[in-house]
This record gives sequence, C-alpha cells and structure tokens, in this order.
Amino acid sequence: MSERPLLKAERRTVTGKKVKQLRRQGKLPGVVYGKVLEEPIPVMLDYKEAAKVLRGATGSEILDLELEGQTLPVLVREKQKDFIKGTLLHVDFQAVSMTETIWAEVPIELEGEAPAVKNYGAVLVQSLDVLEVEALPGDLPERIVIDLGRLEEIGDMITVADLVLPPSVKVMADPDEAIVVATAPRTEEEVEGAETVEEIGAEPEVIEKGKKEEEEEE
Repeated sequence: MSERPLLKAERRTVTGKKVKQLRRQGKLPGVVYGKVLEEPIPVMLDYKEAAKVLRGATGSEILDLELEGQTLPVLVREKQKDFIKGTLLHVDFQAVSMTETIWAEVPIELEGEAPAVKNYGAVLVQSLDVLEVEALPGDLPERIVIDLGRLEEIGDMITVADLVLPPSVKVMADPDEAIVVATAPRTEEEVEGAETVEEIGAEPEVIEKGKKEEEEEE
C-alpha cells in the first residue's frame, strides 16, 4: 500500500476577518474536527504545498495531517474556493479513526466510449457524479470508474446496482438509481428550449455562489 499524502499544519490563533492577513502571507486557513478530537482545531498550512496535495485529493482519500508532533489521518470535507481567481480560501478536515466506519462521497468517473453514442448518436445523461458510501477509512475507494462500453443501445443505463464494489464498502444510495443513461438525441427545437431554460436559471446560481464567497467562514 502506498504512503498517504502528507500535509503539515500549525495551530492557528487568527480567526474571523483577520484570516485574510494569513492568505496574504501565503498561508491557507483551515479547521480540523472529528470525534477523535476533544474540540475543533483551527489550523493554517503553507498555501503552495497544500494546494499541490489538495488539487487532486478526493473526498474519500485519506491524508496524513501533521500537527503539533502528531500525525492525524484526515478526510477533506470541504474546500472553499475563490471562483474568480480559482484559489483556495479555506479547507475543512475531518480527523478519523482507522478502526471506525465513516461515510464519504466517492467521485464517479466515466471511462471509455459508449457504442450507443458512436453508432446511434445517443446523448449520455449522468445523474450521479458522486456516490455516498460507508466503510472503514482504509477501505474507502478514492474514485469509482464506470466503463461506458456497457451502453450499447439507446435506453441502456448503468445503475447503482451494477457497480462492483468490495463487500467492505456499503453503498447508501438506492440500488435502482441511474448513474448514466444513453438517451435519444434531441431535436433542434428541444435543444433551443433547453438553452432557454438554462439561461434563465444560470444567473441566480452565479449570484448565490458569489455571495457565499464574500462571507467569512469563521
């Protein structure tokens, strides 16, 4: 088994709006919480080093967080970003016990080419991009890869029940829930109608995200 990615953190005393000063100093503010701790611990990390590790980290990948001479196995529970600059603003870690089951959202990745697309011009509709599971931290899959080659005809679908996961991983979703479906290609009128709906719904979502990022998390 390969070594887990390591992050080095320091206890943080600066909170609230003053954390902006830490960011200007090249630090990434964060917090560590979990049942294995007596109370949440505000932390700060070197931004450049943390960004390298966190860029590819999934919500089900165990990382080692070195803090005050102790190494804690943690999950990344939330990464707050500046959507304009693309930079990290804050990160939430959950310290876990390697002997107790936890839940996590595992990202779903689609791989390969669907014959239904190649042969019939089908449109793939992905309903789930993450799957909630329960397992021991060491048994959590970092991602679930789905082979699109199984979608041969229009109407074919891959459901939660079709996934092959280790017995140690309990899936929390409905087995009949569709993950990806090969649907019939839409007509030009349907495409234009869908674009109109998307345009109407897009602006409030962008505004909401912008407002959220203006608020301080502390």
